[in-house]
Amino acid sequence: MPTKATVEKNDAPIPSPAEGNYYWARSFLAGGVAGCCAKSTIAPLDRVKILLQGQNPHYKHLGVFATIFAVPKKEGFLGLYKGNGAMMVRIFPYGAIQFMAFDNYKKLLSKRLGISGHIHRLMAGSLAGITAVICTYPLDVIRARLAFQVTGEHRYTGIVNAFQTIYRKEGGVPGFYRGLTPTIIGMAPYAGFSFFTFGTLKTLGLAHAPELLGRPSSDNPNVLVLKTQVNLLCGGIAGAIAQTISYPLDVARRRMQLGTILPDSEKCLTLVKTLKYVYGQYGLKKGLYRGLSLNYIRCVPSQAVAFTTYEFMKQVLYLN
Repeated sequence: MPTKATVEKNDAPIPSPAEGNYYWARSFLAGGVAGCCAKSTIAPLDRVKILLQGQNPHYKHLGVFATIFAVPKKEGFLGLYKGNGAMMVRIFPYGAIQFMAFDNYKKLLSKRLGISGHIHRLMAGSLAGITAVICTYPLDVIRARLAFQVTGEHRYTGIVNAFQTIYRKEGGVPGFYRGLTPTIIGMAPYAGFSFFTFGTLKTLGLAHAPELLGRPSSDNPNVLVLKTQVNLLCGGIAGAIAQTISYPLDVARRRMQLGTILPDSEKCLTLVKTLKYVYGQYGLKKGLYRGLSLNYIRCVPSQAVAFTTYEFMKQVLYLN
C-alpha cells in the first residue's frame, strides 16, 4: 500500500518542458540563434551601410548599389563580409538577451505592474533593446571599426587588436562606449516598435483569421502560431516601420562609434553635435537619411528572419 508521501509525489503535476529546468538557457539559445541567422543574411548590406554612413572616402561618391558592386572589385568578394566575425561574436549575446529580456519584461509589466494590451509590447520591446545594447555595445563598436576599414589601409588587424588599440589610445573603457547615448535613444523606438508591430500583427492575425494564417505549435498543440510565410511578412513590416522612425539616430551612432577614424571626429562627440553637423554638412537626404534605401532592403529580410527563426526555435526548444 503506498504511503501518503508516495501518493502526493505521484499525484504531483509533471512540469511541462517550458516550465522545466534551464528555461532561461533555452530562451537565451533561441534568441542567439535567431540573431545570428538574421544578421548572416544581410552581412554584405551591413558593411555597405557602415561605409556610406561614415562617408568613407573610397565610396562616399557612390550610391548604395554602386557600392555593393565596387567593394568586391576593390577588396574581393569577402570584403562584403569584413567585420562579420565581430558581428557574430556580438549578435549572439545581443539577440539572446533581447528576446529573452522581451519575454521577461512583458511578463513583469503584465503581472507585476498591471500594464496590459498593446502598450506593454511597446514598453517591453524598448526595455529589451536597451538592455541588449548596454550589454553588448563594445562589440558593436569593434565591429563598426573593422567593417569601416578598406583593404590596404588597416588600422586594426583583428578583434583582439582592435580591443587593445581602442583601450590604449582612446581613454580605456569609455572608448568602447562612444555613441552609446544615441544608440540607446534610437534603440528604444526601434526595438519597441519592432516588437510592438510584430506582436500586434500576430495577435490580430490569429484572432481574426486563425485557420488562414495560423497552425498549432509543434511543441504545444493548444497554442496557435503563425505560418512561416506569415511570420516572414509580419517581421519584415515590423522592421521597416521601426527603421524609418529611428534611422537618423543610427547614423549619428555610427559616426560617433567610428571616432578617430573619421577626419571630422571632433565634431561628432555628442549626439546633438553629431546630428547638427551631419545635417548642416550633408543635409537630410544625403546625411541623416543616407543609406536608408539600403536599410529598407536589409531590415525587411533581417527582421523577418529574426522573428521567424525565434518562433521556430521556441517550438524546437519547447518554449511554448
